[in-house]
Amino acid sequence: MVVFTVLYPYTPGKRFDMDYYTSKHLGLVREKVGPALKAVSVDKGVSGPEPGSSPAYAAVCRLCFDSLEDIATHLAPHDASFAADVPNFTDIVPEFQISEVVV
Repeated sequence: MVVFTVLYPYTPGKRFDMDYYTSKHLGLVREKVGPALKAVSVDKGVSGPEPGSSPAYAAVCRLCFDSLEDIATHLAPHDASFAADVPNFTDIVPEFQISEVVV
């Protein structure tokens, strides 16, 4: 399994609408990608390692696929649609990573 991870770095004063993200943006992703998307998880950053410190990320989303080919075939062709929706929920510039699940 491979994971396409979207990371939204936490920056004071930046906006992230978790309700919109989880209900509408991920709905758009599910609609466009279809059954190639095997699982989704979203983490909301609440703290860094020290109590009361800022989290490294406002949010982290993991999109799970069977293969790199599935990402290229089913996710990548819709990049423009996904990017066009980003201003509806955040002004944070996301970071991306593709990983292979080892454990």
